Amino acid sequence: MKKKPREYYIIDGYNVINSWPELMKLRGDLSEARDRLIHMLIEYGAYEKYNMTVVFDALFTEDEEHIEVINPHFDVVYTGRGETADSYIERRAYDYVRRGSEVHVVTSDGAEQSMVLGAGAYRHPSREFYRIIKRAKKELQKGYLDKVKLPVSRNEIGNNLDAATMAKLDALRKKK
Repeated sequence: MKKKPREYYIIDGYNVINSWPELMKLRGDLSEARDRLIHMLIEYGAYEKYNMTVVFDALFTEDEEHIEVINPHFDVVYTGRGETADSYIERRAYDYVRRGSEVHVVTSDGAEQSMVLGAGAYRHPSREFYRIIKRAKKELQKGYLDKVKLPVSRNEIGNNLDAATMAKLDALRKKK
């Protein structure tokens, strides 16, 4: 049986930061907001087995494009001089779709959504994607954390021995 290839998610980082309530509170510290977003997306991508790319604008910088590969299925892109996140996302979505991959783009930018739909990708508004991530987090917690049950009582060897064996062991213990 042929293994289904991983789907690609391309996320407009600053668009998401400006849409998700817990990240909007961190807009004064964009570094912290980016780190939180990346952490949430890494967890979601690993849980759902997606390839994830989050793209941050660096339009007004003099730097070149910079890509941080976090793991084989997750990378962070900082666009280079003169390139918007939108143009990078459009190009990458088009390339992946042309190769036959299933591509999802997360942005609330209407023009961007139209472009990626035209390229053959799926689009997810940022707020809708927030709800998807929260639902997956609940499933993850329920599936893995709710099943952990601590024993109500101690599990001692004496609870599993008959009276004669317990008497012999007690005699040995007192013999010293």
